[in-house]
This record gives sequence, C-alpha cells and structure tokens, in this order.
Amino acid sequence: MAERYDVVVIGAGPGGYIAAIRAAQLGFRVACIDDWARADGKPAPGGTCTNVGCIPSKALLQSSENYEHAGHAFADHGIDVKGLSIDVRRMLARKEKVVAQNNDGILYLFKKNKVAFFHGLGKFAGGDGEAGWQIDVEGPGAANLVARHVVVATGSKPRALPGVEIDNQRVLDNEGALAIAEVPRRLGVVGAGVIGLELGSVWRRLGSELTVLEALPAFLGAVDDAVAKEAQKVFTRQGLAIHTGVTISDVKLGRKDVTVAWNDASGNAQRASFDRLVVSIGRVPHTAGLNGEKVGLELDPRGFVVVDDQCRTNLPNVWAVGDVVRGPMLAHKAEEEGVAVAERIAGQHGHVDFNTIPWVIYTWPEIAWVGKTEQQLKADGASYRAGSFPFTANGRARAMGETTGFVKMLADAKTDRILGVHIIGPYASELIAEAVVAMEFGAASEDLARICHAHPSLSEAIKEAALAVDRRTLNL
Repeated sequence: MAERYDVVVIGAGPGGYIAAIRAAQLGFRVACIDDWARADGKPAPGGTCTNVGCIPSKALLQSSENYEHAGHAFADHGIDVKGLSIDVRRMLARKEKVVAQNNDGILYLFKKNKVAFFHGLGKFAGGDGEAGWQIDVEGPGAANLVARHVVVATGSKPRALPGVEIDNQRVLDNEGALAIAEVPRRLGVVGAGVIGLELGSVWRRLGSELTVLEALPAFLGAVDDAVAKEAQKVFTRQGLAIHTGVTISDVKLGRKDVTVAWNDASGNAQRASFDRLVVSIGRVPHTAGLNGEKVGLELDPRGFVVVDDQCRTNLPNVWAVGDVVRGPMLAHKAEEEGVAVAERIAGQHGHVDFNTIPWVIYTWPEIAWVGKTEQQLKADGASYRAGSFPFTANGRARAMGETTGFVKMLADAKTDRILGVHIIGPYASELIAEAVVAMEFGAASEDLARICHAHPSLSEAIKEAALAVDRRTLNL
C-alpha cells in the first residue's frame, strides 16, 4: 500500500531539504528521499554541498589556512613556531567529522519538523497531476509513495573532460581532491573556476606546486575586471602558475604521474607532469535514475529540467529547484528556490531575485560580489559611477595584517541606486551580505555612506567605497 504525502521532495541537498522543511512548516505532510550514504552505509543527507562540496572544502580551507598562517604569518605577531608539520590523515578526519555533523543536523531537522525521510533512490513510477504522482524508493528505505506535489532537487555532478577518465587516484574530480591522502608535490588543476581555485588553494598552502590550466582567454572572466586582475596578481605571488587560453590535447596516465599536453594562448605546445590532476571544468545537471522520461518530464538540450520563473515544470504539480534547473549553481540559490516553491505550493508568493544572489570564492584573500560588474554595465551602455577603497587604508585590516584587496561599488549615475559591489580581501564572504541587503532594499550608495559603521572594522571599507562613489572618502 503506497503512502500518500502532500509533498515529496526527491533529493536532500540544500534545495531539497530546505524545501521539505519549509513545506512541513506550512502544514503539509512531507517526505524527502535521498540516496547519499556514508562509508558505513548510514544516510548522508545534504547533497554535494554537504558531502563533497561546500562544507568539506571549507573545512580543508580552514585547516590549510591555519597551517599557512602558522608557517608564515605568525612570526609578524611575535609568535615563533618550531617543528611545524601537517598530519593529513587527521586533517581529513576532521573534515569527515564536520561533514557528519552536518548530515546528522539535517536528519535532526527532519525529525523536528516531522518530515518523513526515505534513504534510497527516488524515481517517478507513473501517475498524474490529479490522482497524484507515484514515486518509488529503491534502496535501504524502499517504499512506494504517492505525492500530490513533487519537488525535483537532484542537484548536479562534475562535468567530464572528454577522453579523460576520472579514477580519483591520480585524475580527480572534486570528491577525489577532497581526499588526497598525502600532499602531492606537483598538482595540476584543469579549470580556474570556484572549485578549482579553492581546492587548489588547499594543497598549495600545504606545499604543492600548483599549476592551473584554464580554457577561457581571461582569468575569472565572470568577475569584475579590476577584481580579477588583482586576484591573478595575488595568486601568482602566492606561487600559482596560471595559464589561460589553454587547449588540452592529451592527458596520459603514467605509473606514478599524469602528463598533460596543451597548446597555450599563442598556439605553442606545452607539456607538464603532475603527481595528481584535478579536473574541475564545471558541473552538469544530475537526472540519472529519476525516470523522468516515464512521465514526460521535459529536459532542455543541456540536460536541465525545464522550469518557468516559478520553478514549475511541464508537468502539473511537479516542481524543480537548485542545480538541476537554470540559473547559478549555488547552494544558497537552491535554498531560496526551495523555500519559494514550498510557499507557492501553499498559495503564497515565494520570491527569488537572481540579481541579488551573492557569489563567493573562498580563496585567500576571499572574493565576493553581487550585482553587475563594470564590464557588464559598459556593455549595457549604462551610466554609472564607481568608487573603490583599499584594505591598506582600513585600520582593522592593518591590525590583522590582511591588507590585500579592496571594495568596489557601482551606482547609477542619475539615481545613485547601487548596481553592484565587488570585494577582494579578508572575509569578503561576510562583508558582501551588507551589499546584498542594501540592493534588496533598493539602497543608494549615499545610504551606505551615511550609515555609522563600527570602528575599527572591515565593514568600514564598504562605507568608504560608498563615499568614494561621490569622491569624498575620509580615510584615503
């Protein structure tokens, strides 16, 4: 006998588990299905983000940052460290503990909110929008469910490099790069995106010689030009060998290394050997096993589930959110869509504004931005004013010894409404929230310039950048 639910969510990543919780809060009978498992077979909800993405990468970034500070920055504070070493096994064990805590936290939230959790692969088995959709669960939590509404939140998977097999021994995807048992002497990274730079940074700090191979002609092409140029300069100074405009011609797996042949931006043939090669060239939607074809779920040519602006699919009462649909592949975007869909099912007006979704790259210095870049405004023919303020002139940054980077603000030349904010510097991931709030409320640069910020604080750089839009900085 099939169990009936108002809402069944397939996938317990950031979009899925949040959609399930919000739907339960709104009074629906909710089930969530997810097949991620730990090494011991126990459920591991949280999707790519929790298991092999956002959470474990930040854990390793923190560990490697601590190691680098101890080896290089502490001396400036009068702290001498002798016999510094890294125990990779313990570092990885800590990462796994952090991941498990997040897995268990989601299971606790399901229990707290009375969300039924089924551990297994969820797939369409038939039905329609009137009688309900039949969903089968295959795996440890095998079951047959009937749902009035279905939310597809099956996420994404790494994009493959044609002709290159990922074995997660020498050629790694993001999951393999999070579990390297010892620091590789030579590490190659294919792809200078968020994942490649973050994971590359972890092992570079621990001692790897890092080479980054990027196919696009510009480094961090989606980032504001001024920030991208500063980032490339800083990362090169840190020891990253960054090659852009690369066309890879061959990847050959040896007994102890991986050799990559490529043509550089000028067409010259290049070759290098690495102990490990990380392939990080983006992600693609994950719908394998969903059995969407059985019920006619529409996918676009790139494999994304087709949705409208409200996240409705072509099937009645079937919704989709997160990486499996259009838009930026960001955990927080997925969460907001999950909340919005749950509220739309309840007849409310869930809202997601793609224009104010923040982006973050957790390198050091961190990079964060929201809104339009200067090159986008120029391409649009927009009339704007720009203001920048460097962290070298910020008292808190000086006290921390973290003065690299700046805050840049772009505002409409006529209305002064903030159009974009771009940061490279310490804790940019936290600072960007003020800019997001300001833009959500339609603030002008003058609004931020007139707000009292605590002194000394890094956030004063936001205020000073706003003042700089009107050419009246106070500390520069």
